[in-house]
Amino acid sequence: MAEPQTYDDDFLDEDAFLDPAEVERRLLSDGGEEGFEEFGDLDGFSEPAEETRPFGSRAAPAAPKTPVEAPREEWDEAEDTAGTPYTEPEAEFDAFEPDVFAPELIDPFSGEIDEDIPDQPIPRITIHAFCERPESGALVHNAANDRRLSKTHVDVELGGLPAAIERFATQSTPDLLIIETGMRGQGLFDQLEELAGSCDPGTKVIIIGAANDISLYRELMKRGVSEYLVPPMSPLHLIRTISGLYLDPEAPFAGKTIAFIGAKGGVGASTVAHNTAWCISENSQADCVLVDMDLSFGTAGLDFNQDPAQTLGDALTDPDRLDDALLDRLLVRCTERLSLFSAPATLDKDWDFGPDAYETVLDKVRRQAPFITLDLPHTWSPWVKHTLLAADQVVVTVTPELASLRNAKNLFDLIHASRPNDEPPKVVVNMAGIAKRPEIPVKDFAEALGVQPALVLPFEPHLFGKAANDGQMIAEVDPKSKAAEGFSHLAALLSGRIAAPQKKGLFGGLFGK
Repeated sequence: MAEPQTYDDDFLDEDAFLDPAEVERRLLSDGGEEGFEEFGDLDGFSEPAEETRPFGSRAAPAAPKTPVEAPREEWDEAEDTAGTPYTEPEAEFDAFEPDVFAPELIDPFSGEIDEDIPDQPIPRITIHAFCERPESGALVHNAANDRRLSKTHVDVELGGLPAAIERFATQSTPDLLIIETGMRGQGLFDQLEELAGSCDPGTKVIIIGAANDISLYRELMKRGVSEYLVPPMSPLHLIRTISGLYLDPEAPFAGKTIAFIGAKGGVGASTVAHNTAWCISENSQADCVLVDMDLSFGTAGLDFNQDPAQTLGDALTDPDRLDDALLDRLLVRCTERLSLFSAPATLDKDWDFGPDAYETVLDKVRRQAPFITLDLPHTWSPWVKHTLLAADQVVVTVTPELASLRNAKNLFDLIHASRPNDEPPKVVVNMAGIAKRPEIPVKDFAEALGVQPALVLPFEPHLFGKAANDGQMIAEVDPKSKAAEGFSHLAALLSGRIAAPQKKGLFGGLFGK
């Protein structure tokens, strides 16, 4: 887990926030609520407002659009400029590099990485952010490059609330506005009312402010603001806030996708995927769907002794036709909690589908279970790359050979560059310890990839061969084997569910230290 990043900026210094008395004095009307206390680290202020409305509805008619000179309080309390006109920042958004200000993947309130929350799909929306500080603009820019916002269109510029008012005086508003402002009190509310007069009723608004107080939050909610955030925060926190605003009320759930891929052909990635999916469903008692995406040579049907008449190929042929009823008929139930979306495993078709077809099908499969395991083929095509980078978690299977190390390093570099807000892939070293075969030590893999292997499986050809020929999982053939315990361990890591207690020393060299 990455160490929380230390921020030197005064904007992130809690001492720069106004104390409760000062905030109370500057609030609207008679100074706030009786008995008001400043709340500490509030994650989104979970207490809802008593009365809310869409931003822009019931708003007063927009005032004549003139250059804005609204009082503004600086972020740093020590340099109070309340009452001075706001001036447009001289710096342009392009003047800074996003990576300079890219924060670590940490929970902004606990300081810890949160890896267990499944990511909910964000629809194709337009987002426009108006930031007052380059650091905040960089954070939104980094979030926009994340895989979770791949369907959205995001624009970021400096200028804050006055720039938003000026921009949308003559333009239609986007689906979501993100506005950073250091203002508080009546000046803030007056400018929000002016902006609301230009906003479409369907536009949602997220305010990034400086004061961590509940009274301000409640007043903003009453005025139709969708969410109020206080730094420090990470791109992932902003992404999940946006996701929460656009959950489909008809289908608010989406399971966690885990993509399994081999660093080279023949390393046993499919065996690892199938046994891990079985352990997730059986050991963790969680529903799981295994999707065999190797359309021409998939082995999931053989490994589970299933021969379904309809397969993933049928769904990909007409993905828009796939609904819950049809999907239920296409899925084959292997156990009480494990379902299989089998590959056709035939060579009579080219199975030439684009990334959009796979994405459409997988979006619908994600509605079926908390965990979706994807058995990817060892080929490199646009849809494989897209599916791999869009998954919530990636597992790379290798053997202790030079080709595996090189290919795994290439995969890690690609995934790290494309998914800066995600944890690195987990590595499974398979078929270790073959007699008389020179092998690359596990520690060399760890040094080259920057992570310790999550699992090291010994070479046991008799056990794995018998399981494959009988159409069973390793745990069904020999539940006390080291391999069975290893798959149970990996399933617990990926699902976040605690596996059954094991005896001390049982794993030996199975798991990375």
